[in-house]
Amino acid sequence: MQGRVIGIDVGTTSVKAVMLGLDGRRLASFSQTYPTARPMAGRVEQTPEDWLRLVRAALTEFAAVGGADAICVTSQVNTHVFVDGALDVLHPAIVWQDGRAAAAGAAIDAQVSVAQKVAWLGAPIPVDASHALARMGWMRDAHPEIWARTANVLLPRDWIVARLTGALACDPMSSVGLVTPGLDYAAGLIDLLPGAAARLVPLADPLTVVGRVDADWPFAGVPVVLGMMDAWASLFGLGVARQGEGMYLSGTSEVLGVVSADVAAEPGVIVFPDWRGVRFHAGPTQSGGASLDWVARLVGLEAEAALARVGEVAEDAPLFLPHLAGERAPIWDAGSRGGFAGLSGGTGPGEMVAAVLEGVAFSARLAFEALERSGGTRVEVIRVGGGGFASDTWAQMRADVFGRPLLRVAGRDPGAVGAAVMAGAGVGLMADLATAAGALVQTDRVFAPRPEAAARAERRYGIWRGMYEALRPINHALAGQ
Repeated sequence: MQGRVIGIDVGTTSVKAVMLGLDGRRLASFSQTYPTARPMAGRVEQTPEDWLRLVRAALTEFAAVGGADAICVTSQVNTHVFVDGALDVLHPAIVWQDGRAAAAGAAIDAQVSVAQKVAWLGAPIPVDASHALARMGWMRDAHPEIWARTANVLLPRDWIVARLTGALACDPMSSVGLVTPGLDYAAGLIDLLPGAAARLVPLADPLTVVGRVDADWPFAGVPVVLGMMDAWASLFGLGVARQGEGMYLSGTSEVLGVVSADVAAEPGVIVFPDWRGVRFHAGPTQSGGASLDWVARLVGLEAEAALARVGEVAEDAPLFLPHLAGERAPIWDAGSRGGFAGLSGGTGPGEMVAAVLEGVAFSARLAFEALERSGGTRVEVIRVGGGGFASDTWAQMRADVFGRPLLRVAGRDPGAVGAAVMAGAGVGLMADLATAAGALVQTDRVFAPRPEAAARAERRYGIWRGMYEALRPINHALAGQ
């Protein structure tokens, strides 16, 4: 035994990887970005070979440090790769932000009642533009020649693991909106799209060793643990694994999560089946760090310089709705768009950046409150992480908006750390996930809400909540809906 585990996260903008000792010591880290294409409005694509190139680069760097006992990969989900029988990519990967399949998803969703969704999926999960069936329906209609050649529709993690080991598998939790509470495919739903079932890969437990690294890769022969989607990996990478705990991951988007065995049919919440005693209520929003990048470009600054312009938010400061590419949880409206309210002649770059940061925090709070209703619980201290929490200013603003303490974990790569946690548990180096998370996850600091700022944020949140409904008819009219 080397006493080392490797976690790899193929995220929305970058590949991040860590090699950890069993005491949580960081032996090596890797992070490199790759390009995203936006060929036209509503379309967001990536080249899967870019992911593979950076995964190989990470493993090559880590091999110089020494051997490892296990590798686990996590990735963005609701990003889909259409491949032939040789695992060759037939079409650029359709990223989760992409809205081209909205009509295809709506057509399927209209055939399913809320009662059927609850019976099949355990919760009223929408078939939206990012759903696997919507993407398959779009491909079938838009590119029938590609659909005919498609052997499998894979998540980024599935494709990377297949290229690493030759094994085709997916875990039930990453198959969002396709799996029953019994962790099987929801045949009643999937059969609404002829040909879909044949293009899905077998399901396996996330802690299964699905294969070993092929001979032409660094770490040849090392076991590869299947793992889970980025939200679940980040759950463990933030040290959350027990009843009543909650997380807030901030990256390109914001991903909120609560662990609770109780389930209420709260609209707009993704409730995963119980897995090893963990019932995960999740709420991903659409634009978190992406909103900061956008406003920074708008005011002609780098993101870090834009953050430096932010001061205390005034009572009458502008408000911002961060629906630049629609919104996911809890409203699931691909046609919504962003907007400012309360601009004046005195509004400058600092006030606009602050409004965007606050708007992202408000959208995260809206989703988190839905999760707490879904799980019938209140989380007193939320564990947080990701690149969006690197800024102390933004972290403090979020604590004020949420009105409760936020505990920030060390590092900006909780997805990769969570994958390492699953690698350790999957090969038996640690007794279970909670033990592994406790050993490998290290904390940084706590941000407590400031009474005056929290009271002001509460008043502004009440006003902000009306923005979506007020702007909805305008945004939908502009979109021709």
